[in-house]
Amino acid sequence: MKILILGGKRFLGIALVEALLKAGHTPVLFNRGLTNPDLFPKVTNLIGDRDGNLEALKRRKWDAVIDTSGFVPRVTRQSAQMLSGKCETYVFISSVSVYQDFRTPDIPETYPLAHLDDPSTEDYSGDDYGSLKALCEYEIQQAFDGKVLVMRPGLIVGPNDPTDRFSYWPWRVSLGGRVLAPSPPSANLQFIDVRDLAAFIINRIEVGSEGVYNVTGPRKPATFGSLLVACREAALSDARFVWVDEPFLLREGVMPWSDLPLWVPSTNPAFTGFYNINNSKALKDGLSIRPLSQTVSETLAWLKTRPPNTKLKVGIDIATETKLLIKYQKEQSA
Repeated sequence: MKILILGGKRFLGIALVEALLKAGHTPVLFNRGLTNPDLFPKVTNLIGDRDGNLEALKRRKWDAVIDTSGFVPRVTRQSAQMLSGKCETYVFISSVSVYQDFRTPDIPETYPLAHLDDPSTEDYSGDDYGSLKALCEYEIQQAFDGKVLVMRPGLIVGPNDPTDRFSYWPWRVSLGGRVLAPSPPSANLQFIDVRDLAAFIINRIEVGSEGVYNVTGPRKPATFGSLLVACREAALSDARFVWVDEPFLLREGVMPWSDLPLWVPSTNPAFTGFYNINNSKALKDGLSIRPLSQTVSETLAWLKTRPPNTKLKVGIDIATETKLLIKYQKEQSA
């Protein structure tokens, strides 16, 4: 099959191209030519801009398109209209963030979606990210004449992750010593390896599927404890985990998700279901999830290929972590 990818030069796009080539398909990329311009030199790369310069897509046809870079409804509508009639299936990479809230566990694909107070906004960098993704889904459904396949992944992890949210933990644990971890170790985690997501997308295109899928894993939610143990085993480190109480972390101004990536305080009822998304439909239809140990070890191996002293985008620095651990130990001993 000949498959167009809108984007294709970062994270999920890279995994998709590699998987398509391995499966014998022909990927074609459309982007501005700014990100990783030397990547995939043997793959056709069409240069343009999703916002107003789609000329390179005219007079061409594909079996499917995979939209990895749709964030603004107005812009997404342009590509859906342009590609209507030029391919059979439009695959949109959405997000579980489209749901109106996470106050209940076991959220299925039919759960109500978020709405924007100001539908004219195009700032997807903050709180409106999920609402804008939901509107993008709607625009594609309205503008594209053909099969629409919507993927709603949770946190995407693995090699080439530009966010460092998952990568922080293999990196930090590999350094060894006392590691500050948010209690309790039994707290649920959900995420999807980028390569498992890519394989599932390609499989659904091959069988002619359409509809909406929550795509996250593992089959049963992992825990913070199992993640950190997997990190320690992959790194062969001497890391010792200090499970610090949530009240202490919050009182000390430690920021969930940014200072301690993946951490969502259990005291916040608004996120009860954040790591409890129902993925049964995707599992039933063939989503295969690799072992956590494999994702961790291969993420760590990729981290080692980056330039030395690369600064992670998230996570507390070692000096701050040490101070917090000392203060916490004193409070516990008092």
